[in-house]
Formats: sequence, C-alpha cells, structure tokens
Amino acid sequence: MNSPLPPSVAALLDQQEGDRVLLVDDVPDNLSLLHDALDEQGYTVLAATSGEAALARAAQVLPDIVLLDAMMPGMDGFEVARQLKANPATAHIPIIFMTGLTETEHLVAALQAGGVDYVTKPLDPRAVLARMQVHLQGARQARQTRQALDAFGYASIAVRASNGRLLWQTPLARELLQLYYGTVAPQTPAPVLAWLRRALEEIGHGTPSQEPPRLCAELGARRLSFRLHHCIGGDDAPGAGDWLIVMREVSDAAVIRSLGLAFSLTAREAEVLYWVIKGKINRDIGEILGASPATVKKHLERIHAKLGVETRTAAAAMALTRVREMHPQWEL
Repeated sequence: MNSPLPPSVAALLDQQEGDRVLLVDDVPDNLSLLHDALDEQGYTVLAATSGEAALARAAQVLPDIVLLDAMMPGMDGFEVARQLKANPATAHIPIIFMTGLTETEHLVAALQAGGVDYVTKPLDPRAVLARMQVHLQGARQARQTRQALDAFGYASIAVRASNGRLLWQTPLARELLQLYYGTVAPQTPAPVLAWLRRALEEIGHGTPSQEPPRLCAELGARRLSFRLHHCIGGDDAPGAGDWLIVMREVSDAAVIRSLGLAFSLTAREAEVLYWVIKGKINRDIGEILGASPATVKKHLERIHAKLGVETRTAAAAMALTRVREMHPQWEL
C-alpha cells in the first residue's frame, strides 16, 4: 500500500477528473471505511499508512486534499502536516486532521501544524465528506486562478513577508525565477523580498487603495514585472502576512522585429536601435550584444543613414514614435 506508484499509474491519475484525496491512517479499518465512502462519491483515493509514505505519495501525485490521522507511530500527523506546508509544491493542499484527541491543546496543535479543519473519531463518513466539500471548493478556485494566470502569461507566487519564505508558485513562476535570479523555492530572490518589504512599509504609511510601485527585472530584451496583489493570510501585523505576487514577462522581440521592418534594418541594426531607444550608450550596447563599441558605432552610422537623421537622439525619437504607433501597450 505504501510502495511508490509506477509511472504508468501516476500518469493515469493525472488524467482523472475527480478530486484526488490522500487518506493517511495507520488503522486499516479506518482506511477501508473512508476509502469506500469516498470512492462511491467519485473521488480518486490514494492511501498511506505512515507519515513517510504520506509525504512521498503527496509529492508524487499532488492530491487536492489530505485526510490525515493525527496520532500515528513514528512520524505523527502533526509532523507530516508541517513538512507538507514547508514544501512549496504541497504547501497549498488543504489538510483535514482526523483525531480522537478532543482536548483544546491537541486541536490547536493541529491547526498550528497547518491543518484547515479537523474531524473527530470514531469517523462519520458523512461528516468527513461535508467538511471536505467546504475546503475543496476553495482549493479548486485557487487552483483554477493559478492555472488561468499561467495560461494568460501571468505567473504567481506566495511569499511570507516575516521570514521571506516562498510558500508556493505556479509552474511558470518557477521557470521565470530560475531564469532571472537562479533561485529555487523556498528561497525568495533577495531583490523580490526587499521590494516586498519596502512595499509593505509604504502600505503601512500610505492609503490602503494606493498600489505600490512595481518591481522590474531585465534580461536582454525581456522584462519581468512584479505586482503586489493582495494578502492571502498569515500574520496581520504590519509588514507581515502571506502575500500573493503576480508576475508577467514581456519580450521585446516583437518590437525589435517591427523596427527592422519599419526602417528596413538588419536584425542586428534593429537590436542596436532598440537599445538606443532604451538610453544605452555604445559601450553598454556592445556588452549586451557581444560586440565592440566600434562595431556598434558602425551599425549606428548605417541606422542614421536609413532613417535620414544625423544624431542618435533624433534616431531614438523617430523610432520611439513608430514603436508606439505599432505597439500602443509597449512601455519604455
């Protein structure tokens, strides 16, 4: 029951339309009772009888919800929950604890470990299903939102401001952060974290409706912008909380191609003119393009001739006007 899933089985699970439930309990009778009830309702059910197996199974199949026994031999449910929440790949998954411990301190411990709810033993499958529906609805909406953002070229991450931990990220966000900053979760890139904390400080001293300035990072002709969206939970203290950050990458490759077509420039001449518009000097352009300043100067002389101007300022002004005509949404 606790052996790793074969790749073919994991692939088949990815094609299932029903919500995936990871059921974790060291008592076979409890597993059997809930497995049958959940299966009858159309859920795809996976089971684990130990904490270690639960963590491996969760990382492999990314369930939509976890039903987790609090008291198990070896690694208990509280530690399983803490590790699931510490992993950016599984941090977003809601956890419902199943416990026979009804003392307040145990229930508080379950919530502090990362649980969103609990049900008490002996288990009533109807009660478990009812609690699951409440939290699955929110999880579905969050998942659909993240998928929609990625589909439209927007990536999103959640960052805990107090300790700088990256809580979760969409697949597109993971790729962009690695490309621009060379970082991987749970590390938040230092410039992003510094920007977030400055923004929160400004929010604390300004009007709540005022949107903080955006952060931009450049990689050649590509730009990545960060926008602070909203607080999604966590500590309510000033400068704290868990924050949703939306990113979008804009590539100016289309702008460079348009410059080439508009002024009959070669591909390299169009690149040089693009960086002239951006205010770069010949030495900087040479470093960006892997050419010498003298080579950039020769390209620029040919650009001046094709545009019928004598200075780089005139060339930049003419090119900028044409770019804004062809790409109204483009920002310098």
